[in-house]
Amino acid sequence: MQVATHEIWMEYAFREAERALEKDEVPIGAVVVSNEKIIGRGHNMVETLQDPTAHAEMIAITAAANTLESWRLEDAVLYITKEPCPMCAGAIYLSRIPHVVFGVSDSRMGACGSAIDVTHNSNLHSNIAVTLGILESKCLGILQAFFKKLRTKNNQER
Repeated sequence: MQVATHEIWMEYAFREAERALEKDEVPIGAVVVSNEKIIGRGHNMVETLQDPTAHAEMIAITAAANTLESWRLEDAVLYITKEPCPMCAGAIYLSRIPHVVFGVSDSRMGACGSAIDVTHNSNLHSNIAVTLGILESKCLGILQAFFKKLRTKNNQER
């Protein structure tokens, strides 16, 4: 797929990140695309649901599996605004998604090559294609603005 196509789908993931931001959630969004159609979408809902597993990827993967009535997402591409964590990378692996596209890397928790690499792990026999840096500045900008606002709020409450 061409970068321009990835950018189109990443815009949809970014809209999901904006929905998370509206709920005072960490603004991360994801969409699962198959056959040029969004089959699952999600945004971070950890605080809303008080569920540590309610990451954007997990919600989008569940929605996609429900759409297809199959947990095997072998023809799908996952677009996410931030590099998946180990839990989400594990779900990507288990759902057989062959390609992950993300906006911004996460050196602390990223599991697609930054901190660890679940996507290319010989012990797991995983070989998931990874494309990174799509709409990177936009995806980074919304995260930085969120955390700046959060720090300001926390400093004011002290």
